[in-house]
Amino acid sequence: MSSAPWDYIAKLVCIGDSGCGKSSLTIRLCEGRFAAHHDVTIGVEFGSRIVPVGPPHSGPAPPSLAPPDNNSNNTSPSADTTDNSTTKDEPSSSANTSQGLPPPRLAHPQPRDPPPPQKHMKLSLWDTAGQETYKSVTRSYFRGASGALLVFDLTRKATFQHVTDWLNDLRQIAEPDIVVVLVGNKSDLASPDATVTTRVGANGQVVEESNKREVTRHEAEEWARRNGVLEYVETSAKSGENVEMAFLRVAERIFQNIQAGRYDLNDRRSGVKGPSAGGGGGGNRPVRLSSDPKQKMGGGCC
Repeated sequence: MSSAPWDYIAKLVCIGDSGCGKSSLTIRLCEGRFAAHHDVTIGVEFGSRIVPVGPPHSGPAPPSLAPPDNNSNNTSPSADTTDNSTTKDEPSSSANTSQGLPPPRLAHPQPRDPPPPQKHMKLSLWDTAGQETYKSVTRSYFRGASGALLVFDLTRKATFQHVTDWLNDLRQIAEPDIVVVLVGNKSDLASPDATVTTRVGANGQVVEESNKREVTRHEAEEWARRNGVLEYVETSAKSGENVEMAFLRVAERIFQNIQAGRYDLNDRRSGVKGPSAGGGGGGNRPVRLSSDPKQKMGGGCC
C-alpha cells in the first residue's frame, strides 16, 4: 500500500458576501482556471489542493576535505629559515603543496544527518454561499475549520463593510485559534492604491476619472491589524495574481501551529488531521467543484 502524498489535512473555509469571487478563487487554486460565469453557490461547494509547507528539502553543503590552517605563519616557502632542525634533504609539506600535491587528510569528515523531507498539506476547501438566505447552513461548516479566507470585493465598498460581521460569526463558531487572512479580490479591476486615476485626454489635458476600486489597501490593512487577522492580500481570480499566496499564507501558519503542538491531530474539532487519522492520502488528483447535494453532507473536518 502506497503512503499518502500528504502529511496533514487542513480544513479551510472561504467566507464573505455573495459575488465577491469566492468560488472563482477556489476554482483557480484547485483547477488552475478562471470561470467567467459561475452559478451562485447554494450551500457549499468543495475542492482540494495539496501544497508544500515548511522548509524545502535541500541537502547540506559538502564538507571541506582540507584540514584547518592552524599554522598559516609556518607554511610559507621560507619557513625553513625559522626552523633550524629542517635540513635540505628533508622535503617540507609546503614543498609538496607547491608541487601540486594534495594536502594530507588528517581525519575523515563525519557524515551529517539527512535533512527532513518536504512536508505537504492537503487543503480541504469549503466554498460557502454568501447570501443571507443560506447563512444558517453555511455557518455549520465553520466548525472544525483551522483556516479561513475572508473575502471582499475591492470594487464594492459594502462587501468590505460586512467583513466584520463575517469575522464575528466565524469566531463565535470556529475554534479560537483559527487562522484568518483577509482577501481583497478583483484586483484586476482596480489600480494599486488609489480610488481616482488620471489620464491624458485627446486635447492634452489631464482628466481625472473614477477607478473601480472602492477600498484602499491602507483601509484593509488597518482593519486586519485592528481585528487580529494574520494579514491582508489582494488577489485576482481572473489573472491568478496572489491566489496561491493567499492560501499558502494560511497553510504555512497552520503548519507552524502544528509544529508548536497547538492541535490535537486525533481530534476532528481542531480542523487538522495527520495521515494516521484516516483517508490514506486520496492521491494528487484534483477535485472539481461540484454542486451535487450528495457531496455536501456533513460539516466536520476535511
